[in-house]
Amino acid sequence: MEPKTVGRMTGDTVIMPNADATGFLPSSIILTLAGEKRVEDLSAGDRVITRDGGMAVLKDVRSRQISTRAVRIKAGSLGHTRPERDVTVPAGQPVLIRDWRARAVFGATRAMVPAHRLADGEFITLQDHVTMTVFELEFDRPHVLYVDGLEVGSHDAAAALSKAA
Repeated sequence: MEPKTVGRMTGDTVIMPNADATGFLPSSIILTLAGEKRVEDLSAGDRVITRDGGMAVLKDVRSRQISTRAVRIKAGSLGHTRPERDVTVPAGQPVLIRDWRARAVFGATRAMVPAHRLADGEFITLQDHVTMTVFELEFDRPHVLYVDGLEVGSHDAAAALSKAA
């Protein structure tokens, strides 16, 4: 029998395993030193603003088509203007939460969790078997990025953080 709650605590941050695909859909807005840019307009060498390290230089941008579960997050459902507009992400996309949800659900001041763990059926909904093009951003190390008003992990953030735990 497996436990219903899986996760590891590191200090005051909970790290949840990343079970599904990650990435950003076309037209996702990424915060860079040159201002807001659509993910498909980014290229190697661009300087991206991160929550954890200030600025990081983008090493590579890859796109691929996947078929996976997806999560639709309605504008404002994770706090005032978070996200800024309705957003769809792959179900495994790591999302950093720093509000009452982190404390109530994970007993921590913040938690990096796969988007599907936030589904409530009304404001954050889970969709099965969605085919989508996703962009993955590669840096020298994992980072927390600002995307469409959300704080989300780069594609390797959840794996790297859980190794550090």
